[in-house]
Amino acid sequence: MRNSSILMRLTALVLLMLFLAQGALAEALPPVETRPANTTYQPAFEGQTRALGIQTLQAIQVNVLTQELNAPWAVTALDDTRLIITEKRGTLRIFDPMNGLSIPIEGITGVADGGQGGLLDIAIAPDFEESRLLYVTLAHRTDGGALTALGRGRLSEDETRVENFDIIWQGGPAFSGSGHFGSRVAIDSEGFVFVSTGDRQSDRTRPLAQALSSPYGKIVRLTLDGRPAPGNPFEGNEGALPEIWSLGHRNVQGLAISPVDGRLWASEMGPRGGDELNLIQPGSNYGWPVIGYGVEYSGAKVGEGLTQLDGMAQPVYYWDPVLAASGMAFYTGSQVPEWRGNLFIGGLAGSHISRLVLENDRVAFEERLLEHEGQRFRDVADGKDGALYAVTDQGRLYRISGQ
Repeated sequence: MRNSSILMRLTALVLLMLFLAQGALAEALPPVETRPANTTYQPAFEGQTRALGIQTLQAIQVNVLTQELNAPWAVTALDDTRLIITEKRGTLRIFDPMNGLSIPIEGITGVADGGQGGLLDIAIAPDFEESRLLYVTLAHRTDGGALTALGRGRLSEDETRVENFDIIWQGGPAFSGSGHFGSRVAIDSEGFVFVSTGDRQSDRTRPLAQALSSPYGKIVRLTLDGRPAPGNPFEGNEGALPEIWSLGHRNVQGLAISPVDGRLWASEMGPRGGDELNLIQPGSNYGWPVIGYGVEYSGAKVGEGLTQLDGMAQPVYYWDPVLAASGMAFYTGSQVPEWRGNLFIGGLAGSHISRLVLENDRVAFEERLLEHEGQRFRDVADGKDGALYAVTDQGRLYRISGQ
């Protein structure tokens, strides 16, 4: 652990130096969002929305590696050269730059792929080279409907099947609706597993985002075996689920752990306006559905129309109109040095990738990438080769790199 801490400090120093070098060269531009907002709500602090714009100085190369994916939901690096991708119907695909796209990999069972459900996110076990274990989140079919679940299985030696697949955590009870499952998974340097859930998109279930007795609208922290992690903030509280890490979430579809300090960040879909970027602190309440910066799709206020309340955390940043923020990643590569430490978030309704330059836990600058591609960007991954990768609802896999 001591060596890990030293490495983290050194990484932070390098990223800071690169950011300062970038800041000396980059020119601040007007905010990238110019459309009228859906609300008249005012931000809680300067720069909480519509931050200054920025433009990447280095020439960027964009390649579409394949257009043959079937409703991909997540992409992550499998090893130094290859990527592994989830498809909503319940299959995995491996992309190899030498051999292209693999056949569908079967073996993940119980997937409820209707609506917003399906096979969702994926993470590689810390000891994957030995164990070959994969962690996935999914909408799991069970009596009474479906629920957000975390499953684990072993990628076969020939990489054609997931073996011994098992559900190791589930956010029940099941619900008949097919919306707002979350759901991302991230594994930190200590080997703890974070899973995000949604409020299940119903007036009946929405209030449960505030209930410590329910897994709806939460981020949970688990062991690699799916048990509540030790030291969770509500451990020992009567009536509280011991796995809960944070609460008050609507539909978290992005999780990323900072390479600088190991803290967890989340992107969250709001209703009509009010998409959020949050820095996740243990035990914090992020407000949904009590506070927020969006309105109902009808235009009516959400609840009492509050944006601030004592005891509830403010988003680091929000979008109105929405980005429809989905998967995200911090860039740690070397191909585009000015991007080091920046956060990249896939936009669905926004049809672009949002690049955010963070400074002192605030968004200093925002840039839109690939906005002319006409794609719904579902996930973004930091490749081990120094490039960024992204998948889209339309079935594309992008590689974004320096020239």
